[in-house]
Amino acid sequence: MPLVLLCGLPCSGKSHRAAELGRYLREEAGKRVVEVAERSVGMERNLVYGDSHKEKELRGVLKAEVERKINKEDVVIMDSLNYIKGYRYELFCLIKHTQTPHCLIHCETAVDVCSSWNRSREPEQQYSQEIFDALVMRFEAPDARNRWDSPLFTIQKDDTLPFQAINDAIFHRKAPPPNQSTLNQPLSSTNFLYELDRVTQEMLMAILNAQKTSVPGDQITVPGTKVKIELTRILHMAELRKLRRQFISYTKMHPTENIGQISNMFVQYINRSLH
Repeated sequence: MPLVLLCGLPCSGKSHRAAELGRYLREEAGKRVVEVAERSVGMERNLVYGDSHKEKELRGVLKAEVERKINKEDVVIMDSLNYIKGYRYELFCLIKHTQTPHCLIHCETAVDVCSSWNRSREPEQQYSQEIFDALVMRFEAPDARNRWDSPLFTIQKDDTLPFQAINDAIFHRKAPPPNQSTLNQPLSSTNFLYELDRVTQEMLMAILNAQKTSVPGDQITVPGTKVKIELTRILHMAELRKLRRQFISYTKMHPTENIGQISNMFVQYINRSLH
Protein backbone atom coordinates (compact mmCIF):
# COMPACT_ATOMS: atom_id res chain seq x y z
CA MET A 1 0.00 0.00 0.00
CA PRO A 2 1.05 3.66 -0.29
CA LEU A 3 3.96 5.42 1.34
CA VAL A 4 3.49 8.94 2.69
CA LEU A 5 6.71 10.86 3.36
CA LEU A 6 6.88 13.84 5.71
CA CYS A 7 9.74 16.27 5.29
CA GLY A 8 10.64 19.64 6.70
CA LEU A 9 12.95 21.56 9.01
CA PRO A 10 13.48 20.36 12.57
CA CYS A 11 10.40 21.10 14.73
CA SER A 12 8.30 22.16 11.73
CA GLY A 13 5.22 20.14 12.76
CA LYS A 14 5.86 16.88 10.91
CA SER A 15 4.82 14.58 13.74
CA HIS A 16 1.63 16.60 14.32
CA ARG A 17 0.72 16.33 10.62
CA ALA A 18 1.56 12.62 10.58
CA ALA A 19 -0.79 12.07 13.54
CA GLU A 20 -3.56 14.09 11.84
CA LEU A 21 -3.25 12.12 8.62
CA GLY A 22 -3.09 8.83 10.48
CA ARG A 23 -6.34 9.57 12.32
CA TYR A 24 -8.08 10.56 9.08
CA LEU A 25 -6.97 7.43 7.23
CA ARG A 26 -8.05 5.18 10.10
CA GLU A 27 -11.35 6.83 10.97
CA GLU A 28 -12.57 8.28 7.69
CA ALA A 29 -10.95 6.05 5.07
CA GLY A 30 -10.98 2.84 7.12
CA LYS A 31 -7.31 2.08 6.38
CA ARG A 32 -4.68 0.47 8.54
CA VAL A 33 -1.80 2.86 9.16
CA VAL A 34 1.78 2.05 10.17
CA GLU A 35 4.17 4.80 11.22
CA VAL A 36 7.93 4.77 10.82
CA ALA A 37 9.55 7.52 12.87
CA GLU A 38 12.92 8.49 14.27
CA ARG A 39 11.61 8.29 17.84
CA SER A 40 10.70 4.64 17.32
CA VAL A 41 14.38 3.66 17.02
CA GLY A 42 15.33 5.25 20.35
CA MET A 43 17.85 7.75 18.99
CA GLU A 44 19.38 10.71 20.81
CA ARG A 45 18.98 13.32 18.09
CA ASN A 46 21.92 15.57 18.95
CA LEU A 47 24.32 12.64 19.04
CA VAL A 48 23.00 11.25 15.74
CA TYR A 49 22.79 14.49 13.76
CA GLY A 50 26.16 15.60 15.10
CA ASP A 51 27.85 12.54 13.60
CA SER A 52 27.55 11.89 9.85
CA HIS A 53 28.20 8.16 10.25
CA LYS A 54 25.48 7.75 12.88
CA GLU A 55 23.08 9.82 10.79
CA LYS A 56 23.74 7.64 7.74
CA GLU A 57 23.13 4.57 9.89
CA LEU A 58 19.82 6.05 11.08
CA ARG A 59 18.69 6.67 7.51
CA GLY A 60 19.53 3.06 6.67
CA VAL A 61 17.53 1.77 9.63
CA LEU A 62 14.49 3.88 8.70
CA LYS A 63 14.67 2.85 5.05
CA ALA A 64 14.89 -0.83 6.02
CA GLU A 65 11.90 -0.41 8.32
CA VAL A 66 9.87 1.18 5.51
CA GLU A 67 10.82 -1.65 3.17
CA ARG A 68 9.83 -4.23 5.77
CA LYS A 69 6.45 -2.67 6.50
CA ILE A 70 5.25 -1.88 2.99
CA ASN A 71 2.58 -4.41 2.08
CA LYS A 72 -0.80 -4.65 0.36
CA GLU A 73 -2.89 -3.75 3.40
CA ASP A 74 -1.24 -0.87 5.27
CA VAL A 75 -0.47 2.78 4.61
CA VAL A 76 3.07 3.58 5.77
CA ILE A 77 3.69 7.11 7.06
CA MET A 78 7.37 7.99 7.39
CA ASP A 79 7.84 10.79 9.91
CA SER A 80 11.40 12.04 9.64
CA LEU A 81 13.38 15.05 8.42
CA ASN A 82 13.89 13.45 4.97
CA TYR A 83 15.84 16.58 4.12
CA ILE A 84 18.27 15.05 1.60
CA LYS A 85 16.93 14.82 -1.95
CA GLY A 86 19.17 11.84 -2.69
CA TYR A 87 17.60 9.95 0.22
CA ARG A 88 14.11 10.83 -1.01
CA TYR A 89 15.13 9.46 -4.40
CA GLU A 90 16.25 6.18 -2.75
CA LEU A 91 12.82 5.88 -1.13
CA PHE A 92 11.21 6.62 -4.50
CA CYS A 93 13.18 3.74 -6.05
CA LEU A 94 11.93 1.56 -3.23
CA ILE A 95 8.27 2.30 -3.96
CA LYS A 96 8.91 1.82 -7.68
CA HIS A 97 10.28 -1.62 -6.91
CA THR A 98 7.24 -2.51 -4.79
CA GLN A 99 4.94 -0.77 -7.32
CA THR A 100 2.99 1.27 -4.79
CA PRO A 101 1.92 4.95 -4.96
CA HIS A 102 3.42 7.58 -2.70
CA CYS A 103 3.23 11.28 -1.92
CA LEU A 104 5.33 13.86 -0.09
CA ILE A 105 4.07 16.31 2.53
CA HIS A 106 6.41 19.25 3.06
CA CYS A 107 5.83 21.12 6.33
CA GLU A 108 7.02 24.54 5.21
CA THR A 109 7.28 26.35 8.54
CA ALA A 110 9.37 29.49 8.99
CA VAL A 111 12.76 29.01 10.59
CA ASP A 112 12.02 31.36 13.50
CA VAL A 113 8.81 29.47 14.29
CA CYS A 114 10.66 26.14 14.16
CA SER A 115 13.32 27.55 16.47
CA SER A 116 10.67 28.77 18.92
CA TRP A 117 8.95 25.39 18.91
CA ASN A 118 12.31 23.70 19.50
CA ARG A 119 13.00 25.85 22.57
CA SER A 120 9.53 25.11 23.97
CA ARG A 121 10.21 21.37 24.10
CA GLU A 122 11.45 19.45 27.08
CA PRO A 123 15.25 19.82 27.29
CA GLU A 124 15.92 16.16 26.41
CA GLN A 125 13.79 16.52 23.25
CA GLN A 126 15.41 19.70 21.96
CA TYR A 127 17.93 20.06 19.19
CA SER A 128 20.99 21.97 20.31
CA GLN A 129 21.25 25.35 18.60
CA GLU A 130 24.34 24.21 16.71
CA ILE A 131 22.64 21.07 15.38
CA PHE A 132 19.43 22.96 14.60
CA ASP A 133 21.28 25.60 12.57
CA ALA A 134 23.30 22.95 10.71
CA LEU A 135 20.15 21.02 9.73
CA VAL A 136 18.48 24.21 8.52
CA MET A 137 21.52 24.96 6.34
CA ARG A 138 21.60 21.41 4.91
CA PHE A 139 17.88 21.17 4.16
CA GLU A 140 17.17 20.47 0.47
CA ALA A 141 13.64 21.64 -0.21
CA PRO A 142 11.48 19.33 -2.35
CA ASP A 143 10.58 20.31 -5.90
CA ALA A 144 7.38 19.02 -7.50
CA ARG A 145 9.17 18.94 -10.87
CA ASN A 146 11.23 16.02 -9.56
CA ARG A 147 9.35 12.77 -9.95
CA TRP A 148 10.58 11.56 -6.56
CA ASP A 149 9.06 14.65 -4.89
CA SER A 150 5.73 14.37 -6.67
CA PRO A 151 2.86 14.53 -5.86
CA LEU A 152 3.90 17.22 -3.40
CA PHE A 153 1.71 18.86 -0.76
CA THR A 154 3.27 21.97 0.78
CA ILE A 155 1.65 22.82 4.12
CA GLN A 156 2.03 26.11 5.99
CA LYS A 157 1.79 26.39 9.77
CA ASP A 158 -1.91 27.36 9.86
CA ASP A 159 -3.06 25.28 6.87
CA THR A 160 -5.50 22.39 7.10
CA LEU A 161 -4.25 19.18 5.59
CA PRO A 162 -5.92 18.53 2.20
CA PHE A 163 -7.11 15.10 3.30
CA GLN A 164 -9.17 14.31 0.21
CA ALA A 165 -6.41 15.34 -2.19
CA ILE A 166 -3.88 13.21 -0.30
CA ASN A 167 -6.34 10.32 -0.26
CA ASP A 168 -6.80 10.61 -4.04
CA ALA A 169 -3.05 10.82 -4.61
CA ILE A 170 -2.25 7.61 -2.76
CA PHE A 171 -5.33 5.53 -3.58
CA HIS A 172 -6.52 6.68 -7.00
CA ARG A 173 -3.23 7.12 -8.80
CA LYS A 174 -1.17 4.47 -10.51
CA ALA A 175 2.11 3.47 -8.94
CA PRO A 176 5.22 4.59 -10.87
CA PRO A 177 6.28 1.82 -13.25
CA PRO A 178 9.42 -0.09 -12.30
CA ASN A 179 12.50 0.34 -14.47
CA GLN A 180 15.57 -1.78 -15.03
CA SER A 181 17.36 -0.32 -12.04
CA THR A 182 14.56 -1.38 -9.66
CA LEU A 183 13.53 -4.68 -11.22
CA ASN A 184 15.02 -7.97 -10.12
CA GLN A 185 16.19 -9.53 -13.36
CA PRO A 186 15.55 -13.27 -13.71
CA LEU A 187 18.71 -15.23 -14.44
CA SER A 188 18.73 -17.48 -17.46
CA SER A 189 19.91 -20.51 -15.51
CA THR A 190 20.91 -21.40 -11.99
CA ASN A 191 24.62 -21.34 -12.84
CA PHE A 192 24.46 -18.23 -15.03
CA LEU A 193 26.50 -16.02 -12.68
CA TYR A 194 29.08 -18.75 -12.15
CA GLU A 195 29.53 -19.23 -15.90
CA LEU A 196 29.62 -15.48 -16.52
CA ASP A 197 32.40 -15.06 -13.98
CA ARG A 198 34.36 -18.13 -15.11
CA VAL A 199 34.19 -17.48 -18.85
CA THR A 200 35.12 -13.79 -18.66
CA GLN A 201 38.05 -14.51 -16.33
CA GLU A 202 39.40 -17.19 -18.66
CA MET A 203 39.05 -14.83 -21.61
CA LEU A 204 41.00 -12.13 -19.79
CA MET A 205 43.97 -14.47 -19.39
CA ALA A 206 43.67 -15.63 -23.02
CA ILE A 207 43.71 -12.03 -24.27
CA LEU A 208 46.76 -11.17 -22.16
CA ASN A 209 48.63 -14.21 -23.50
CA ALA A 210 47.62 -13.50 -27.12
CA GLN A 211 48.92 -9.93 -26.85
CA LYS A 212 52.43 -11.21 -26.13
CA THR A 213 52.77 -12.22 -29.79
CA SER A 214 50.61 -9.46 -31.29
CA VAL A 215 50.97 -5.81 -32.19
CA PRO A 216 48.35 -3.07 -32.57
CA GLY A 217 46.42 -3.65 -35.78
CA ASP A 218 46.28 -7.43 -35.39
CA GLN A 219 43.11 -9.41 -34.89
CA ILE A 220 43.24 -11.71 -31.88
CA THR A 221 41.39 -15.00 -31.84
CA VAL A 222 40.24 -16.09 -28.41
CA PRO A 223 39.37 -19.78 -27.87
CA GLY A 224 35.63 -20.39 -27.72
CA THR A 225 34.67 -17.35 -29.80
CA LYS A 226 33.85 -16.77 -33.46
CA VAL A 227 34.41 -13.01 -33.22
CA LYS A 228 37.97 -11.66 -33.27
CA ILE A 229 39.28 -8.83 -31.11
CA GLU A 230 40.43 -5.90 -33.22
CA LEU A 231 43.53 -4.87 -31.33
CA THR A 232 43.88 -1.11 -31.85
CA ARG A 233 46.28 -0.85 -28.90
CA ILE A 234 47.72 -3.00 -26.15
CA LEU A 235 45.24 -3.66 -23.35
CA HIS A 236 46.72 -3.78 -19.87
CA MET A 237 45.31 -5.91 -17.03
CA ALA A 238 43.75 -2.94 -15.20
CA GLU A 239 41.77 -1.89 -18.27
CA LEU A 240 40.70 -5.46 -19.05
CA ARG A 241 39.48 -5.92 -15.48
CA LYS A 242 37.48 -2.70 -15.73
CA LEU A 243 35.89 -3.84 -19.01
CA ARG A 244 35.10 -7.20 -17.44
CA ARG A 245 33.38 -5.57 -14.44
CA GLN A 246 31.32 -3.34 -16.72
CA PHE A 247 30.36 -6.26 -18.95
CA ILE A 248 29.31 -8.40 -15.99
CA SER A 249 27.15 -5.59 -14.60
CA TYR A 250 25.50 -5.08 -17.98
CA THR A 251 24.96 -8.80 -18.57
CA LYS A 252 23.35 -9.29 -15.15
CA MET A 253 20.70 -6.80 -16.25
CA HIS A 254 20.39 -8.35 -19.73
CA PRO A 255 20.95 -12.09 -19.21
CA THR A 256 21.18 -14.33 -22.24
CA GLU A 257 19.37 -17.62 -22.61
CA ASN A 258 22.42 -19.11 -24.33
CA ILE A 259 25.40 -19.32 -21.98
CA GLY A 260 27.56 -20.35 -24.93
CA GLN A 261 27.21 -16.83 -26.32
CA ILE A 262 28.91 -15.15 -23.35
CA SER A 263 32.35 -15.33 -25.00
CA ASN A 264 31.20 -13.75 -28.25
CA MET A 265 29.25 -11.07 -26.37
CA PHE A 266 32.31 -10.19 -24.30
CA VAL A 267 34.50 -9.85 -27.41
CA GLN A 268 31.88 -7.64 -29.07
CA TYR A 269 31.74 -5.52 -25.91
CA ILE A 270 35.54 -5.10 -25.91
CA ASN A 271 35.55 -4.16 -29.62
CA ARG A 272 32.88 -1.49 -29.06
CA SER A 273 34.86 -0.10 -26.14
CA LEU A 274 38.03 0.17 -28.23
CA HIS A 275 36.45 2.17 -31.04
